[in-house]
Amino acid sequence: MPFYKEIKDKIQRKYNSLPKNQKKVAEYFIDNFDQIPFLNVQEVSEATGASVASIVRFAQRTGFSGFSELRDAIADSLKSRLNNKEIFPLFDKKKIQDDLLTSVANQDIKNINDTLNAMERENFDRAVDLILNSKKIYTAGLGISYLLAELLAYQLTQVGIDATVFKHDYSLFHEQILFLDKNDLIISFSFPPYSIETVDAAKFAAERKLNVIAITNKEASPITFYSKVNLIVKSENMLFTNSFAAISVLINAIATQCALKNKSKAKKFLKESMEIMEDQKQIMPG
Repeated sequence: MPFYKEIKDKIQRKYNSLPKNQKKVAEYFIDNFDQIPFLNVQEVSEATGASVASIVRFAQRTGFSGFSELRDAIADSLKSRLNNKEIFPLFDKKKIQDDLLTSVANQDIKNINDTLNAMERENFDRAVDLILNSKKIYTAGLGISYLLAELLAYQLTQVGIDATVFKHDYSLFHEQILFLDKNDLIISFSFPPYSIETVDAAKFAAERKLNVIAITNKEASPITFYSKVNLIVKSENMLFTNSFAAISVLINAIATQCALKNKSKAKKFLKESMEIMEDQKQIMPG
């Protein structure tokens, strides 16, 4: 029986070679994976605007005899996933009279809870291993994602990893990628509204055989089709911007896991860094 992740990976791998109408079907499957077992082929056709024949051909391109076999495989994989699913009860669900502060906090708690439930631990471990086995780490993002990219680069640097953020000043991301070594790694942040330059840079890097990790809000966001590992983080917000809460947890978890997997290097770097700051009188005892 195919596993949950295996089926999604098959669809992801096939995406770039699919015709335009079948790409829409692929995106629909990835975004609505949990709902597919409850839909028939006509309902998927109506939702995607693709013909029934196109949906059948899409299923065949991903290694199944047709829509029904693909749907049944997804249903079986979800059943197995639910039986083994970890639950992270982070907040009390009792009905209370919320003020705005509580409402915002509850939304962020929900983002963290949903992220913990949905995060593929295998993907998280693969991302950490890629970071530790790369020569240098480059983080990328525009707008609000640039702030997140800076934060991750800083956190990684603090645990002894050579990391820097792509600057968006006199050169494009594409130009900066030209200087990267094949053993370097790019970690790209991509959240709505998705930056075209960030997505195109990930595509350009993938074409040059560079590894890309995508940190984004859903499994069918534009950047996921050009990355080696996708880390999906919920970023729902009451405003039109994205919430930082769950993303910050992920950033902290990545840096912490990197430090734990290479304790001696992290401790040595921290000790030497503190000595430099004390010697330069950059810190005060507290």
